[in-house]
Amino acid sequence: MDDIGILTVCTGNVCRSPLMERLLQRSLDRRYGAGAVPVRSAGTMALVGSPMDERAAAVLRGMGGDPERFEARRLVEPMISSAALVLTATRDHRSQVSRMHPRAMRRTFTFRELAHILDRVGDAEELPPGEDPAELFARLAEIGTTHRGLRRPARQEDLDVVDPYRRGDEVYAQMRDQVAAAYPTLDRALGGGGADGAY
Repeated sequence: MDDIGILTVCTGNVCRSPLMERLLQRSLDRRYGAGAVPVRSAGTMALVGSPMDERAAAVLRGMGGDPERFEARRLVEPMISSAALVLTATRDHRSQVSRMHPRAMRRTFTFRELAHILDRVGDAEELPPGEDPAELFARLAEIGTTHRGLRRPARQEDLDVVDPYRRGDEVYAQMRDQVAAAYPTLDRALGGGGADGAY
């Protein structure tokens, strides 16, 4: 399997992980060029072959992303082993990834967890200035692992992104708000240029 820059993981791979995938791909495209560093997504119980959920796709469009030509995929171990960084929707998905490929534990975080850590450490931890994405991902994983136990939010559920699938519009809005709050920090870390917090 081809190497993956970032792998995002949720359950059905039609709402949360494709939303995160397409946003992070845009960030990396800005720094390295379109498609140069791939972001992929998968689901632990994926609706294989399905397009992005319509309401989740609307959320993505509202954040400036493109849901076209997406097809859900089931998470398999080679995806994890080939990914430089794994970002999951929830702590449970993070645990599932680590069980499937234990060596990935040091480079697997929830989407909100890594953003939370990076927010807390701020400029105290420098990122590599060069244009080698492998160095960048390795450094992000190192920072995340070093500070994981020290930089926890007051509520552990604040590390998760809520699952909106087949639920009310208010849950889709909650998903959007959770991802939108974390994304600018990750965008800046990946060199996407979102210093002003804009999408």
